[in-house]
Amino acid sequence: MFLPNIPTSDEMVDKAFRRAKKAAARVRTSKIHRQKKSKRIEEVRVQTACQVIRETFEDILEKTPHVEELPMFYQDYIDVAVGVDDLKKSLGALNWANGVLEKLQNQYTHRIRRSPPENAAQVRKAAFGRIASVVNRIGDELDFLNYAKQKLRNVPTVDVEATTAVIAGFPNVGKSTILRQITNAEPEVADYPFTTKGIQIGHFERRWQKYQIIDTPGLLDRPVQEMNQIELNAMVALEHLADLILFIFDPSQTSGFPVENQVNLYWEIKKIFRNTPILSLFNKMDLVEDEENVKYIEEHINIGEEPLIVVASEGSGISKIIEKLEEFNKQIKSE
Repeated sequence: MFLPNIPTSDEMVDKAFRRAKKAAARVRTSKIHRQKKSKRIEEVRVQTACQVIRETFEDILEKTPHVEELPMFYQDYIDVAVGVDDLKKSLGALNWANGVLEKLQNQYTHRIRRSPPENAAQVRKAAFGRIASVVNRIGDELDFLNYAKQKLRNVPTVDVEATTAVIAGFPNVGKSTILRQITNAEPEVADYPFTTKGIQIGHFERRWQKYQIIDTPGLLDRPVQEMNQIELNAMVALEHLADLILFIFDPSQTSGFPVENQVNLYWEIKKIFRNTPILSLFNKMDLVEDEENVKYIEEHINIGEEPLIVVASEGSGISKIIEKLEEFNKQIKSE
């Protein structure tokens, strides 16, 4: 989601008053009668200052996408990242400021025109005080919008036309490695929890069909209401993007999570996304020392077909995943 540059309140006031000063300098060199010129100078300063601020705020409002018009994935992503209500409140503050500034511009322009020439500068100073006060009053909202710009600068771009598989599972079970093997994406891969700090997307095409694979942050085995922001981003992806969920098990337990916890998470995901099919993958099979771990998972996930056996680090089993994705795509196309 693209947000334009957001000035601080101090930057906004400084910019407006600088522009006003330049506009006044141009009036000073114009061929206007001396008595009228002093009033015209102050009038232009007030008008220019208000217009500069209003145009800046209008540009921000125009270039910021309307949240309610975005796909639900983006609406939820924004809500998780910065809060939709807070974003709307801050944008509303800009609208409020523009309305007040328009009134101030008309009010003080009228006052300057009616005042004696020697009083025009004093009226303009009063106007500048009111203008600065309005902008400073929404300083927190401007700071929030700048914060939102930074937080939302890397919102992933999703292809709504592609068949989408979302990878889920505990941290460090090999999700990013599988994404890298299937697609051209280059996510960060490392041996520590929460390797993936944001949603990573990879794409590939097979027989003129686009496929989109999404790697989510590692999910912990706990209720949704207890999840942190990284985990909630993953849930947003699962809820709104997944045609299919690729759930990755690590029977070797080298990820640091017992198979019992992995099974619990599987059922939590299956319960929440009951209408989304799940394909189970057993990764790190080259590191499995206890076959009972494999049997435990197979017995407790109650799947109708054999799980795919994968050694993602070596590329083993990746072609089978792609074949399954093609089969799934044919199935949903026929339906």
